[in-house]
Amino acid sequence: MPREKFKTLTEQMFYILLCLRRERRGSDILEAVRALTEGRVTIGSGTLYDLLEQFLAAGVIQETEAAGRRRSYIITDKGREMLDREYRRLRSQTEDYDRVLREEAQE
Repeated sequence: MPREKFKTLTEQMFYILLCLRRERRGSDILEAVRALTEGRVTIGSGTLYDLLEQFLAAGVIQETEAAGRRRSYIITDKGREMLDREYRRLRSQTEDYDRVLREEAQE
């Protein structure tokens, strides 16, 4: 059975959507991710534009402006729901981790 697309997000996908809570161009997204993660996460241009196309096709983001090759994007309600779902999933994982460490400490 094929995996449902965007059921979970890669780290790069997560940060692209997080950065698109504000309207940005592609190059601005690359800079914003780098700054937000203090260089821990980098995204190549090819990966970025491939993901933007996939997100557009899925209705996760929308194009807000196009001037020649320069395009701006922003997250949609569907994208916000996806980002929020991923945030809750990640929080559940860290809560499980914390619980296991507390239990081990009590042994």
